Amino acid sequence: MERFCDRRDALRDTIADPARLLGETIRAGLPTGPDDALMRLLYEFDVVAGSSPLHATLAEAMYERQLATYRAVLQRGVAAGVFGLLLDISTAALNLVALEDAYGLHIVGGNSKIAVRRAVEAMFDAARVFGAPAV
Repeated sequence: MERFCDRRDALRDTIADPARLLGETIRAGLPTGPDDALMRLLYEFDVVAGSSPLHATLAEAMYERQLATYRAVLQRGVAAGVFGLLLDISTAALNLVALEDAYGLHIVGGNSKIAVRRAVEAMFDAARVFGAPAV
């Protein structure tokens, strides 16, 4: 979980443009394909969370990290005047995490109808509707 979250949070230190940062954050949060071992492991971990209090606590911590990542990116865009959010930051972040998780699950599950590129495009479209254009 730390590798996944830390890698994405490090993007904030290397990308100044909020729209590009949001785009790279979205890309980094999705599996590279059905054979992405780290992402598959994270999804399998979520299943285990239902039967273990420790796993449930860790899964919730990961979810909070995902929310915090998107909140920080969205806040940066709003502060820079690049994003004109139609939703409050917390709700926009919540929706981006939900989309990321849903598309990611389909990708690692091998759903041929949800390719990585299409998932990225769909998340970019949603971000634009929220008022946070991603590139």
